[in-house]
Amino acid sequence: MSLELAGPTGKELPTFTAGAHVDVEIRPGLIRQYSLYGDPQECRRYRIAVLRTETSRGGSVTVHQSLRQGDTVRVSVPRNHFQLSEGDHPSILLAGGIGITPLYGMARTLHRQGAEFELHYCARSEARCAFLGALQDADYRDRVRFYLTGQSPDYRLDLDGVMSNAAPGAHFYVCGPARFIDQVLETGRRHGIDEDRLHREFFAPPEPASDADPDGAFEVRLERSGKTLEVSADQTIAQALQDNGVEVELSCEQGVCGTCLTALLEGEADHRDFYQTEVEQAANERIALCCSRARSPLLVLDL
Repeated sequence: MSLELAGPTGKELPTFTAGAHVDVEIRPGLIRQYSLYGDPQECRRYRIAVLRTETSRGGSVTVHQSLRQGDTVRVSVPRNHFQLSEGDHPSILLAGGIGITPLYGMARTLHRQGAEFELHYCARSEARCAFLGALQDADYRDRVRFYLTGQSPDYRLDLDGVMSNAAPGAHFYVCGPARFIDQVLETGRRHGIDEDRLHREFFAPPEPASDADPDGAFEVRLERSGKTLEVSADQTIAQALQDNGVEVELSCEQGVCGTCLTALLEGEADHRDFYQTEVEQAANERIALCCSRARSPLLVLDL
């Protein structure tokens, strides 16, 4: 389902760039993040696309069953954790399923800029390809490749071929199911592509390992206020902070959007987010308050 969101007075909306998303309060207390696929030059409406999935946490089903034309919803200003990298280099866009939404906007922006790019779009069938007709008719359609994996093995995306044939210095952008993203990132690393050229955006975190260690309690100290708080085994850091009157900006609460990343001054984090790269997590300079925990008894936060 595609939705157009416009201000009730028709005024211009805050601007955005390709790859941005908004938080949508579908109903009180139910907030979900959706990528903006519309043209950033459109100033009076935001466009989002929502795939209905019965395994969701309720957002997509509510959108499909309950939202109607003319309904009012609250929407955040656009934020972009998945921006196109600046510079004169080719861009390889890799979409899995509904992960096409931010990449569709990127393709239009890159085409308008006259930049070199390719769009590779994997889906189960034509019926599962969002924007299929628009992409087939686009001025840049010669740069788009479709891979309908449910039809034949011959239609599967050859990631090794894409990576090895890419021009030197190319940047890769991937969005879609967690397993698809992991496959792209692993292939890129195997081909020696630097982390700063591998860009990704998760829609949901990967399934946790069944033998994951149970959580334990630890403490966090807030450097600015001097407060020390305990984070119990059944709490997130964000919940412990909120329970003690400390305001925390949250969005996805799954570790995929980067909204709650906070500077970590001391201590060793157990990074469980899917926003930071492995290099960034190893640097141990920021921690996602909504999901990550501690490997040391104490974490000191820049709060």
